[in-house]
Amino acid sequence: MLTAGWVRSSGRDLNPRPLRSNGNGKTSTSSYTFLILLSKPSQRSLLCHFQSPMESVNVLKGYGKVSSNLENQNLHRSKIIRRSLIFSALFLTLIIGLMLALLIHESNTESPESGSDSPSLSSASNSVNSIKTVCNVTRYPASCFTSIHSLNASIKPDPEAIFKVSLQVSIKELKNVSSLFTTLNDAKSQAAINDCLSLFDDSLSRLNDSLSAMEVGPEEKALTLEKINDIQTWISAAMSDQQTCEDGLEEMGSMVLDEVKAKMENSKEFLSNSLAIVAQMQSLLEKFDLKMH
Repeated sequence: MLTAGWVRSSGRDLNPRPLRSNGNGKTSTSSYTFLILLSKPSQRSLLCHFQSPMESVNVLKGYGKVSSNLENQNLHRSKIIRRSLIFSALFLTLIIGLMLALLIHESNTESPESGSDSPSLSSASNSVNSIKTVCNVTRYPASCFTSIHSLNASIKPDPEAIFKVSLQVSIKELKNVSSLFTTLNDAKSQAAINDCLSLFDDSLSRLNDSLSAMEVGPEEKALTLEKINDIQTWISAAMSDQQTCEDGLEEMGSMVLDEVKAKMENSKEFLSNSLAIVAQMQSLLEKFDLKMH
């Protein structure tokens, strides 16, 4: 047989008894233990142990305080982590900004040394862009840029200087074509070949005159409107000489006509480029905010 009841925890009496009232209708807050006992004293054993209702409430309140403290600690830790991340991001942004500002400052203040034989990267870039701008007014901008840039010369970002180099390119190519006629062997068209030699000598003379006109003293202008008109006439004459040579070989039914045409292809383009540049010289100088000098 089983017996059950609440027993005061501090007492030693294990006899079951009901809960006490304190006389005002409220249950005592003393700690009790609920026992389930066997009927025989010799076999009494504690089967179940429960805390009293008020003791359970106090325990739950204690757990609530611990949980609240943990939440406060976690919230505080989260705030610290968040602030650390924000500070790190701001610091990294500041470092990147300073590095970019330094790079921009260096690129803006860097300039080529005066009298230097090898131009700096910035001057080389300006030279390339200037050549492209000038060559864009020609009929063959690709060959214009390649032929001028391939000289590996230190070219000022100046339309007049670039035009001067284009004349040098044309003269060099005319000499190559002229040397070809000394090696050709075609008895049927030998007279036309000799005419071509004479015509190319005349063309080279006109182009050299154009270069000479730009060689002036320190207080003289390399180009004037009068010089530009003369140079245009000389270059046009050189182009006509090439066409006259080609027409003469064709009339004679020369066997070397195709070879000569292929050889003259570059020289024709280079002369055309030089003529276009000098014809647009005034507008080019305005693009560079320059005047004839």
